[in-house]
Amino acid sequence: MAAIPALALLAGETAAAVDAPASQGSVDIDKLMAQGALPDVVKGEENAPVTIIEYASMTCGHCAAFHVNTYPALDEKYIKTGKVKFIMREFPLDPRAEAGFMLARCSENKYYPMIDVLFKQQQSWAGVQDAATALLNIAKLAGFSQESFQACLTNQKLLDDVRAMRQAGSDFGVNATPTFFINGKKYSGAMSIEQMSAIIDPLL
Repeated sequence: MAAIPALALLAGETAAAVDAPASQGSVDIDKLMAQGALPDVVKGEENAPVTIIEYASMTCGHCAAFHVNTYPALDEKYIKTGKVKFIMREFPLDPRAEAGFMLARCSENKYYPMIDVLFKQQQSWAGVQDAATALLNIAKLAGFSQESFQACLTNQKLLDDVRAMRQAGSDFGVNATPTFFINGKKYSGAMSIEQMSAIIDPLL
């Protein structure tokens, strides 16, 4: 009989133990939200009370862990319910990450589904010898042909724009991935949904 209250107490202690991570400063929201080299792809309500901008790299293991483990809960709890507007911005750490972002941009209205697949299958392409073939196989699932795949990855302007997005992130103090700006406050590192909730809930 004592087991249920004990479990309830334990659950309560676990919830209370998750404090909001400390922010590493803040940036000017207007500057942060200004149009960059590439247009933001927004998920969620335009007028949501909380805006989360994530600077990520497609080859970053911590970014993949966040998108596999935390992002689905963030999407269900906050983005789909109109509480959070979410924007991912490119901060590629290497040429393969650049290629991943270029394919996501070339996939037209499949930007986030493409990002999602690339993170979930990161082990199959980011560190392998023949990354081009591995990426092509993933891209074909998103509707790319060999020709459109090649055209995307040889688009110099798109590559320049992806690199410009990274530079803009650097200008806001981003030097590692993932880095989040939540209503202008900066947080570094992959967070759990409990940590994100501890930051988001007081802003609602």
